Amino acid sequence: MLAAPLLVGAVASGVRWSHLLLAVFWALGYFAFFATGLWLKSRRKPRYLRPVQVYGAATAVAGLAVLAVRPDLLRWAPLFVVPLVVGLVASAQRNDRALVSGVSTALGSCLMAPVAYDLGGGSDWHSAWLMAAVLGAYFAGTVFYVKNLIRERDSRLHHGLSVGFHAMAAVAMLAVSPWAAVLFAVLSFRAAVVPHLHPTPKQAGIGEIVGTVLAVLVALLAV
Repeated sequence: MLAAPLLVGAVASGVRWSHLLLAVFWALGYFAFFATGLWLKSRRKPRYLRPVQVYGAATAVAGLAVLAVRPDLLRWAPLFVVPLVVGLVASAQRNDRALVSGVSTALGSCLMAPVAYDLGGGSDWHSAWLMAAVLGAYFAGTVFYVKNLIRERDSRLHHGLSVGFHAMAAVAMLAVSPWAAVLFAVLSFRAAVVPHLHPTPKQAGIGEIVGTVLAVLVALLAV
């Protein structure tokens, strides 16, 4: 979820050395976000504050380095505000495992695809947003699917949400490309059947690696 959107955006527009700067900023930003979430979840205990300070400072430095190369990328910042706020508020409420928080974080991460595409000089914005939509739908779907596999294994409600989300995504992807529609049809079948097989977390993780690779390939085909 962290690497795939940036990779897709960079490959689709043409990889440049500045994408490395963006990758460093993005990774440090995630570490800062995660550390801040833990700090808030701990009710702001002092021993959790140092990682927030260190990763926050490192993220700021990396962000300034990116802006030194492409200051116009700052216009993308407002789009990340809502996912950040939703995730941090959920952590403060000790509800970071909630579906709303997970989906918001997943969709927020996929915004990095058009940012990386912009950095690479891409100009076909219709295709770029389709690319982000494919990844966003995939990673949002994993929130429902993985929760049904592990934390809500025997929940009919979560099973229905997972299957329903993927089925609706499959229909929506008909407007993107046949490949995208086929991918989400397969994911719908997976969401319906695999939870009944009771896979281990390791098996579920391997399945997600395969699914992510396929989603990346389909997203690139949409460009």
